[in-house]
Amino acid sequence: MRKTHPIRRAVLAGAATVSGIVLLLSLKPASDPASAAGSAAPQQSAAAQEAAQGGSADRAGTVTGDAVRTQYGPVQVRLTVSGGKVTDVEAVQAPSGGRSTQVTETAVPRLNRAALATQSAEIDAVSGATYTSSGYKQSLQSALDKMEKAAGGAEAGGADAGDSGTGGSAEAGGAPEGGGSAEAAERTVTGETVTTEYGPVQVRITVSGGKITAAEAVQSPSGGQSTRINGNAVPKLNAAAVAAGSADIDAVSGATYTSNGYKQSLQSALDQAGG
Repeated sequence: MRKTHPIRRAVLAGAATVSGIVLLLSLKPASDPASAAGSAAPQQSAAAQEAAQGGSADRAGTVTGDAVRTQYGPVQVRLTVSGGKVTDVEAVQAPSGGRSTQVTETAVPRLNRAALATQSAEIDAVSGATYTSSGYKQSLQSALDKMEKAAGGAEAGGADAGDSGTGGSAEAGGAPEGGGSAEAAERTVTGETVTTEYGPVQVRITVSGGKITAAEAVQSPSGGQSTRINGNAVPKLNAAAVAAGSADIDAVSGATYTSNGYKQSLQSALDQAGG
Protein backbone atom coordinates (compact mmCIF):
# COMPACT_ATOMS: atom_id res chain seq x y z
CA MET A 1 0.00 0.00 0.00
CA ARG A 2 1.38 3.43 -0.93
CA LYS A 3 1.81 6.18 1.73
CA THR A 4 -0.55 8.43 -0.18
CA HIS A 5 -3.32 5.85 -0.37
CA PRO A 6 -6.74 7.40 0.64
CA ILE A 7 -7.51 4.63 3.15
CA ARG A 8 -4.27 5.23 5.01
CA ARG A 9 -4.98 8.92 5.28
CA ALA A 10 -8.45 8.18 6.63
CA VAL A 11 -7.07 5.79 9.26
CA LEU A 12 -4.46 8.32 10.38
CA ALA A 13 -7.04 11.13 10.60
CA GLY A 14 -9.34 8.95 12.69
CA ALA A 15 -6.54 8.06 15.09
CA ALA A 16 -5.63 11.72 15.50
CA THR A 17 -9.23 12.62 16.26
CA VAL A 18 -9.51 9.91 18.94
CA SER A 19 -6.24 11.06 20.54
CA GLY A 20 -7.50 14.63 20.64
CA ILE A 21 -10.75 13.61 22.35
CA VAL A 22 -8.88 11.58 24.96
CA LEU A 23 -6.58 14.53 25.65
CA LEU A 24 -9.50 16.93 26.09
CA LEU A 25 -11.25 14.54 28.49
CA SER A 26 -8.09 14.25 30.60
CA LEU A 27 -7.88 18.05 30.91
CA LYS A 28 -11.54 18.58 31.93
CA PRO A 29 -11.95 19.92 35.55
CA ALA A 30 -13.05 17.44 38.20
CA SER A 31 -16.09 19.52 38.95
CA ASP A 32 -18.20 21.72 36.79
CA PRO A 33 -17.69 25.40 37.83
CA ALA A 34 -21.24 26.22 36.88
CA SER A 35 -22.68 23.43 39.04
CA ALA A 36 -20.32 24.37 41.93
CA ALA A 37 -21.45 27.98 41.75
CA GLY A 38 -25.05 26.83 41.65
CA SER A 39 -24.66 24.73 44.81
CA ALA A 40 -22.79 27.49 46.67
CA ALA A 41 -25.45 30.09 45.96
CA PRO A 42 -28.25 28.38 47.93
CA GLN A 43 -25.87 27.85 50.89
CA GLN A 44 -24.91 31.50 50.92
CA SER A 45 -28.56 32.50 50.70
CA ALA A 46 -29.45 30.22 53.60
CA ALA A 47 -26.62 31.66 55.70
CA ALA A 48 -27.76 35.17 54.93
CA GLN A 49 -31.32 34.28 55.94
CA GLU A 50 -30.07 32.74 59.17
CA ALA A 51 -28.02 35.85 59.96
CA ALA A 52 -31.00 38.05 59.25
CA GLN A 53 -33.23 35.99 61.53
CA GLY A 54 -30.60 36.03 64.28
CA GLY A 55 -30.23 39.80 63.99
CA SER A 56 -33.94 40.38 64.44
CA ALA A 57 -34.12 38.06 67.43
CA ASP A 58 -31.03 39.43 69.25
CA ARG A 59 -32.20 42.97 69.77
CA ALA A 60 -29.51 45.14 71.33
CA GLY A 61 -30.09 47.33 74.36
CA THR A 62 -28.21 49.13 77.12
CA VAL A 63 -28.14 48.59 80.87
CA THR A 64 -26.70 51.20 83.24
CA GLY A 65 -25.35 50.18 86.62
CA ASP A 66 -25.70 52.11 89.86
CA ALA A 67 -23.51 55.17 90.37
CA VAL A 68 -20.93 54.27 93.02
CA ARG A 69 -19.34 57.08 95.01
CA THR A 70 -15.61 56.80 95.60
CA GLN A 71 -13.11 58.97 97.40
CA TYR A 72 -12.28 60.72 94.12
CA GLY A 73 -15.71 60.88 92.51
CA PRO A 74 -18.58 58.74 91.22
CA VAL A 75 -18.14 55.75 88.92
CA GLN A 76 -20.96 54.39 86.77
CA VAL A 77 -20.83 51.66 84.12
CA ARG A 78 -23.11 51.11 81.15
CA LEU A 79 -23.34 47.86 79.17
CA THR A 80 -24.52 47.23 75.65
CA VAL A 81 -26.20 43.83 75.49
CA SER A 82 -27.14 41.70 72.50
CA GLY A 83 -28.24 38.09 72.42
CA GLY A 84 -27.74 37.74 76.17
CA LYS A 85 -24.09 38.79 75.97
CA VAL A 86 -22.22 42.00 76.75
CA THR A 87 -20.99 43.48 73.48
CA ASP A 88 -19.67 46.81 74.75
CA VAL A 89 -18.73 48.39 78.08
CA GLU A 90 -18.18 52.02 78.96
CA ALA A 91 -17.87 54.19 82.05
CA VAL A 92 -20.42 56.99 81.78
CA GLN A 93 -19.03 58.47 84.99
CA ALA A 94 -15.49 58.35 86.35
CA PRO A 95 -13.34 60.58 88.61
CA SER A 96 -12.00 63.64 86.85
CA GLY A 97 -10.07 66.78 87.62
CA GLY A 98 -6.37 67.12 88.31
CA ARG A 99 -4.49 63.84 88.47
CA SER A 100 -7.77 61.89 88.54
CA THR A 101 -8.29 62.64 84.85
CA GLN A 102 -4.93 61.10 83.92
CA VAL A 103 -5.50 58.05 86.11
CA THR A 104 -9.02 57.53 84.74
CA GLU A 105 -7.92 57.82 81.11
CA THR A 106 -5.44 55.02 81.71
CA ALA A 107 -7.51 52.77 83.95
CA VAL A 108 -11.02 52.87 82.47
CA PRO A 109 -10.15 51.50 78.99
CA ARG A 110 -8.39 48.56 80.68
CA LEU A 111 -11.35 47.91 82.93
CA ASN A 112 -13.71 48.09 79.94
CA ARG A 113 -11.67 45.51 78.03
CA ALA A 114 -11.45 43.23 81.05
CA ALA A 115 -15.20 43.37 81.65
CA LEU A 116 -15.93 42.62 78.00
CA ALA A 117 -13.49 39.71 77.98
CA THR A 118 -14.70 38.07 81.21
CA GLN A 119 -18.41 38.95 80.85
CA SER A 120 -18.42 39.42 84.63
CA ALA A 121 -17.30 41.73 87.43
CA GLU A 122 -14.53 39.33 88.38
CA ILE A 123 -11.77 41.54 87.01
CA ASP A 124 -8.48 42.71 88.43
CA ALA A 125 -8.05 46.24 89.75
CA VAL A 126 -5.79 48.51 87.72
CA SER A 127 -2.62 49.43 89.56
CA GLY A 128 -2.70 53.03 90.73
CA ALA A 129 -6.48 53.27 90.36
CA THR A 130 -7.72 51.23 93.30
CA TYR A 131 -10.71 53.39 94.18
CA THR A 132 -11.84 53.76 90.58
CA SER A 133 -11.43 50.02 89.99
CA SER A 134 -13.45 49.15 93.09
CA GLY A 135 -16.26 51.53 92.16
CA TYR A 136 -16.19 50.28 88.58
CA LYS A 137 -16.58 46.66 89.66
CA GLN A 138 -19.50 47.49 91.95
CA SER A 139 -21.33 49.44 89.24
CA LEU A 140 -20.55 46.73 86.69
CA GLN A 141 -21.98 44.06 88.99
CA SER A 142 -25.18 46.06 89.47
CA ALA A 143 -25.52 46.42 85.69
CA LEU A 144 -25.02 42.67 85.24
CA ASP A 145 -27.63 42.01 87.93
CA LYS A 146 -30.12 44.27 86.11
CA MET A 147 -29.32 42.52 82.85
CA GLU A 148 -29.97 39.11 84.41
CA LYS A 149 -33.18 40.35 86.01
CA ALA A 150 -34.40 41.77 82.71
CA ALA A 151 -33.66 38.47 80.97
CA GLY A 152 -35.57 36.59 83.65
CA GLY A 153 -38.50 38.98 83.32
CA ALA A 154 -38.58 38.47 79.56
CA GLU A 155 -38.69 34.70 80.03
CA ALA A 156 -41.46 35.02 82.61
CA GLY A 157 -43.37 37.33 80.30
CA GLY A 158 -43.08 34.81 77.49
CA ALA A 159 -44.45 32.08 79.74
CA ASP A 160 -47.38 34.26 80.79
CA ALA A 161 -48.14 35.04 77.16
CA GLY A 162 -48.63 31.34 76.55
CA ASP A 163 -51.31 31.10 79.24
CA SER A 164 -54.98 31.41 78.45
CA GLY A 165 -56.49 34.89 78.35
CA THR A 166 -58.68 34.14 81.35
CA GLY A 167 -55.78 32.95 83.49
CA GLY A 168 -53.66 35.96 82.63
CA SER A 169 -56.53 38.30 83.44
CA ALA A 170 -57.09 36.65 86.79
CA GLU A 171 -53.41 36.97 87.70
CA ALA A 172 -53.36 40.62 86.70
CA GLY A 173 -56.48 41.26 88.73
CA GLY A 174 -55.11 39.47 91.76
CA ALA A 175 -51.86 41.45 91.86
CA PRO A 176 -53.19 44.45 93.84
CA GLU A 177 -54.46 42.15 96.62
CA GLY A 178 -50.92 40.88 97.14
CA GLY A 179 -49.48 44.37 97.33
CA GLY A 180 -48.02 44.10 93.84
CA SER A 181 -49.47 47.45 92.78
CA ALA A 182 -47.54 49.28 95.48
CA GLU A 183 -44.27 47.75 94.34
CA ALA A 184 -45.07 48.46 90.69
CA ALA A 185 -45.66 52.12 91.59
CA GLU A 186 -42.07 52.43 92.81
CA ARG A 187 -39.84 53.89 90.14
CA THR A 188 -36.58 55.73 89.72
CA VAL A 189 -36.34 59.12 88.02
CA THR A 190 -33.14 60.97 87.14
CA GLY A 191 -33.15 64.74 86.96
CA GLU A 192 -31.37 66.91 84.43
CA THR A 193 -27.66 67.54 84.73
CA VAL A 194 -27.04 71.04 86.07
CA THR A 195 -23.67 72.63 85.35
CA THR A 196 -22.16 74.62 88.21
CA GLU A 197 -18.96 76.60 88.56
CA TYR A 198 -17.24 73.59 90.09
CA GLY A 199 -18.75 70.77 88.04
CA PRO A 200 -22.02 69.05 87.08
CA VAL A 201 -24.71 68.03 89.56
CA GLN A 202 -27.38 65.43 88.82
CA VAL A 203 -29.91 63.92 91.19
CA ARG A 204 -31.76 60.62 91.01
CA ILE A 205 -34.76 59.87 93.19
CA THR A 206 -36.80 56.79 93.97
CA VAL A 207 -40.52 57.50 94.20
CA SER A 208 -43.16 55.23 95.72
CA GLY A 209 -46.74 56.06 96.53
CA GLY A 210 -46.17 59.64 95.40
CA LYS A 211 -43.35 60.17 97.92
CA ILE A 212 -39.56 60.32 97.67
CA THR A 213 -38.16 57.21 99.35
CA ALA A 214 -34.53 57.73 98.33
CA ALA A 215 -32.38 60.44 96.78
CA GLU A 216 -28.80 60.39 95.56
CA ALA A 217 -26.48 62.58 93.56
CA VAL A 218 -25.23 60.55 90.60
CA GLN A 219 -23.02 63.48 89.68
CA SER A 220 -21.42 66.15 91.85
CA PRO A 221 -18.25 68.27 91.71
CA SER A 222 -15.14 66.29 92.60
CA GLY A 223 -11.40 66.72 92.74
CA GLY A 224 -9.37 68.66 95.25
CA GLN A 225 -11.40 70.60 97.81
CA SER A 226 -14.66 69.78 96.01
CA THR A 227 -14.39 66.12 96.97
CA ARG A 228 -14.23 66.93 100.67
CA ILE A 229 -16.97 69.57 100.52
CA ASN A 230 -19.41 67.40 98.59
CA GLY A 231 -18.59 64.33 100.62
CA ASN A 232 -20.09 66.28 103.51
CA ALA A 233 -22.82 68.25 101.69
CA VAL A 234 -24.42 65.67 99.39
CA PRO A 235 -25.55 63.23 102.12
CA LYS A 236 -27.22 66.16 103.92
CA LEU A 237 -28.97 67.25 100.72
CA ASN A 238 -30.12 63.67 100.07
CA ALA A 239 -31.57 63.37 103.57
CA ALA A 240 -33.28 66.78 103.27
CA ALA A 241 -34.86 65.85 99.93
CA VAL A 242 -36.36 62.66 101.36
CA ALA A 243 -37.57 64.45 104.49
CA ALA A 244 -39.12 67.39 102.62
CA GLY A 245 -40.46 65.39 99.70
CA SER A 246 -39.72 68.40 97.51
CA ALA A 247 -36.93 70.62 96.22
CA ASP A 248 -37.71 73.24 98.88
CA ILE A 249 -34.65 72.44 100.98
CA ASP A 250 -31.94 74.57 102.56
CA ALA A 251 -28.52 74.96 100.99
CA VAL A 252 -25.65 73.39 102.89
CA SER A 253 -23.24 75.96 104.31
CA GLY A 254 -19.97 76.04 102.35
CA ALA A 255 -21.50 74.20 99.37
CA THR A 256 -23.71 76.88 97.85
CA TYR A 257 -23.05 76.03 94.19
CA THR A 258 -23.55 72.32 94.72
CA SER A 259 -26.71 72.96 96.76
CA ASN A 260 -28.25 75.16 94.08
CA GLY A 261 -27.41 72.67 91.32
CA TYR A 262 -28.77 69.85 93.45
CA LYS A 263 -32.08 71.63 94.02
CA GLN A 264 -32.50 72.39 90.31
CA SER A 265 -31.80 68.78 89.27
CA LEU A 266 -34.05 67.51 92.08
CA GLN A 267 -36.88 69.73 90.88
CA SER A 268 -36.53 68.45 87.31
CA ALA A 269 -36.69 64.86 88.63
CA LEU A 270 -39.82 65.71 90.58
CA ASP A 271 -41.36 67.30 87.50
CA GLN A 272 -40.73 64.10 85.56
CA ALA A 273 -42.25 62.05 88.36
CA GLY A 274 -45.27 64.31 88.39
CA GLY A 275 -44.64 65.52 91.92
